[in-house]
Amino acid sequence: MKLRLLIGTLMFTALTANAQVATINENFNSFTQGQGQTVFPQNQWTAIYPAAVGNPAPMMNVIANGATDNFIQAYSGANQNSPEYLITPQIVAPAGDKTLTFKARRNTGSAPGSIQVGLASNPADMTTFVALANATTLTSDVFQTITVPVTASTSQYIVFKFVGAFAPHTVLEIDDVAYNTASNLAVSDNVKSKADVQFAVNADNTALQFVTKKDPKNINIYSAAGQKVAEGKLNGQEFNINALQTGVYYIIIETAEGSVVKSKFIKK
Repeated sequence: MKLRLLIGTLMFTALTANAQVATINENFNSFTQGQGQTVFPQNQWTAIYPAAVGNPAPMMNVIANGATDNFIQAYSGANQNSPEYLITPQIVAPAGDKTLTFKARRNTGSAPGSIQVGLASNPADMTTFVALANATTLTSDVFQTITVPVTASTSQYIVFKFVGAFAPHTVLEIDDVAYNTASNLAVSDNVKSKADVQFAVNADNTALQFVTKKDPKNINIYSAAGQKVAEGKLNGQEFNINALQTGVYYIIIETAEGSVVKSKFIKK
């Protein structure tokens, strides 16, 4: 009986150790620092690398920015155009009510590279990877904030896809990954945020009309399926949406102060 109880306890521990998570808020500071293909798996995060075609080989590293501020570094080695993948812990099947926000950059001295977010149904098989948005080319060595709506899906792994498309030995880095409900994604014809950003769809459904103290740094618009459909800046306090089809859209506004505002609008 004691043996059965022990076995049952061990099985329960194994199951709960990899329980699905509803949200993610990861700054990687609790990860063990290291370099090479043996750094992962760690804290339920895993990584997949291309087959090495020369030296040095690709690797996913945990690097410190200072004594304790860790971030993840994807190094392509000699594998130009071959993707590397960083996979989150298993999440509860997305219902389409959350967004993923993270910081990304290229390492100083590295050629630019791209990062793309998607979902996968099998953390060991990246043929199941389905992109949530277009790839972002990282050209700056300063961390930029990227926000991607996560659409409803049966796939339960968020995947970061890194590609050194311009040169071998590309070094790309990410930090501060947050997957959670966007608190201000209510549909409205006139939205006001904490950052004092107001906008409304004009009467002709051709533009978003903004009222702001300072013009936003950048505006991204995503379809209900999570694909980026427009990006740019204001033109005379307006953002052109004439080319968009009728439907519901997510809007991500990077304010002049550096904060991120997330909302929705309807184009009729």
